[in-house]
Amino acid sequence: MNPKELIARRVAKELKDGDVVNLGIGLPTMVANFVDHDLDITFQSENGMLGLGPVPELGLEDYDLSNAGGRPVTMTIGGVFFDSATSFGIIRGGHVDATVLGSLQVDEEGNIANWIIPGKMVPGMGGAMDLLVGAKKVIVAMQHTSNGKPKILKKCSLPFTAVNEVDMIVTELGVMEITPQGILLTEIAPGVTVEEIQAVTEATLIISENLKNMEN
Repeated sequence: MNPKELIARRVAKELKDGDVVNLGIGLPTMVANFVDHDLDITFQSENGMLGLGPVPELGLEDYDLSNAGGRPVTMTIGGVFFDSATSFGIIRGGHVDATVLGSLQVDEEGNIANWIIPGKMVPGMGGAMDLLVGAKKVIVAMQHTSNGKPKILKKCSLPFTAVNEVDMIVTELGVMEITPQGILLTEIAPGVTVEEIQAVTEATLIISENLKNMEN
């Protein structure tokens, strides 16, 4: 399975009936494609939308309808639009049950760096800082390494987006939870060993007594 699809499928299993969920740009937007149809999940975008649907099929995109990253989206029946002030009122008011974000780095304290590499041009912070602090649950969905270098570190070396806010990390290699003791590995991808995951993780992983195969 494509690594990004594997990650998106696993993240989708974390969403609960009735949740209001924000999906960050890139990989996180794929999560909407794999949500159980029996669940009532409302997707939110910080540019002023509630009720986003799956990613549009290739060739059927409506470029007048886009998320905060400028990517085409679909809307479900009953979806609504509003201004940015209202949107950030929803986020800062604690009304988003979960946010799913990509990241450049995450560390064992739950710190996250996902908005800038110094010296490189970037679009800006966007709503990430507000989402990390305002959402009830923060899930990082990202590939485990970048050009072979670990992205899960003892301490982020890039500028923080938020401090001590990440709850869970899902990569193509496993599922990890941030605990007061460090990063707890709870699920492992089939065919991958704990030693292989640790070899590409700078932070020292705590192995769950109930470690199981990663769901997909």
